[in-house]
Amino acid sequence: MARPTWDEYFMEITRVVATRSTCCRRQVGAVIVKGKRVLTTGYNGAPQGLVHCLDAGCLREAQGIPSGQRHELCRGLHAEQNAIIQGALYGVTIEGATLYCTHQPCSACTKMIINAGIKRVVFHYPYPDELAVTLAQEAGLECYCLELPKFTSSDKR
Repeated sequence: MARPTWDEYFMEITRVVATRSTCCRRQVGAVIVKGKRVLTTGYNGAPQGLVHCLDAGCLREAQGIPSGQRHELCRGLHAEQNAIIQGALYGVTIEGATLYCTHQPCSACTKMIINAGIKRVVFHYPYPDELAVTLAQEAGLECYCLELPKFTSSDKR
């Protein structure tokens, strides 16, 4: 059995983190790594202490809002946001780190990633957000799409 590369290893961890998601639409996981060590993790869902979307229902689904639009009408936070917030909450420096994510970050998350000083993003599933790509390129953020056969087609964003 072949050993996974570091990117494959950390990407597989994002898949496990995503299983904690409470989003009705898709499960997304994120892991922030520096020096080959996991610093923080995050998954998408409602803020701590609030009713989970699995229990309250999806506001965007109820209003017929297509995927990728009107993110502000969602109860939940994105996995990338939660991973960054965990760093701030617990005093973990994430500057210069790599963010692994099951799905390519949206433009809002890309802006947070840039301002947090994260230098590299590795994801499995692409996401059609041209502004996110433009912002990442302008900031010199290294972004890689890592294809892993272990992910299933039901994991789409």
